[in-house]
Amino acid sequence: MTSALFTGSFLPHPCLAVAAYGLPSYLFVSALLFAIGFFGVLLRKNTLVVYMCLELMLLASSLALVAFSHFNGTLDGAVFVFFILTIAAAEVAVGLAIIVALFRRRHTVQVEELNHLKH
Repeated sequence: MTSALFTGSFLPHPCLAVAAYGLPSYLFVSALLFAIGFFGVLLRKNTLVVYMCLELMLLASSLALVAFSHFNGTLDGAVFVFFILTIAAAEVAVGLAIIVALFRRRHTVQVEELNHLKH
């Protein structure tokens, strides 16, 4: 075994490379993605971009759940993310249908112009 370490033929297990990044790294990326999505929702004026930013926030929270699940050694977070992504797929279909209906009715997707319920 000692000769394998010195000759360079010793290869570590592939999962050990992933362990080089700790939980704070994953949480930092998750928080960064969530912040980008949050400020995108607050600052953008296009309905489609706001919707994409909401989806980015959802995926950032899913990343945090998977990271917690991985570092706790359980599959609870991964199973929860599976259900989140299943619901998100239905949400995308309904949300885009609402946006298309608004565009057909008002001929715009700008948030400022969609402030009235009746036309």
